[in-house]
Amino acid sequence: MLELFVMGMIIGVLVSSPMGPVGMLCVQRTLAKGWRSGFVSGIGAALSDLIYAAVTGFFMGLVINFVEAHQHPLQIFGSIVIAVFGYYIFRNNPLKSLQRNREQKQTLVQDFVTAFLLTFSNVLIVFLYIGLYARFGFVLPEHPVRMTILGLTGVFAGALLWWLFITFVVSLLRRWFNIRGLKLMNRIVGSVIIVLAAFGLVSALII
Repeated sequence: MLELFVMGMIIGVLVSSPMGPVGMLCVQRTLAKGWRSGFVSGIGAALSDLIYAAVTGFFMGLVINFVEAHQHPLQIFGSIVIAVFGYYIFRNNPLKSLQRNREQKQTLVQDFVTAFLLTFSNVLIVFLYIGLYARFGFVLPEHPVRMTILGLTGVFAGALLWWLFITFVVSLLRRWFNIRGLKLMNRIVGSVIIVLAAFGLVSALII
């Protein structure tokens, strides 16, 4: 039982660790708003990952058929959503954001929701879960439901540990960034996210 939980944690870290759009978003928010904002964004991403991990685990066959049948539209949709987030970050003014953060009381809720939606837009992540499940023998037909739930709990715990680690490390570097540095970071992060989205969009249109 413990082995299954640890295996789930490894899968959670492997899914969360690639520095894609969500990772860049959490880094940007940690630098601009602080550790809590970045980590709450990571929790939103981890919850979205948990949903896909559960759907993939319990409905493996249906998920594979649906995603394969609609792969191109899903990739186009996800790329457009990611590009919009990237453009928003690119255009974001750090000074205005800091002022707005002081006035608004529910910014952490907004951080959570936007990170969740951004992660949730990437439906093709189920292919990564399918590959990891097959590699580790993580979800098997003979496994009882309670074992699958335990494994999924490990996936969520692993994702949370990753976001806790990365946002903590980035927060240590935050004091080296002034307003100009934050603005430059927004431009870099926004540009990277837009490029990643463009690459995904072009790939979907060409293939």
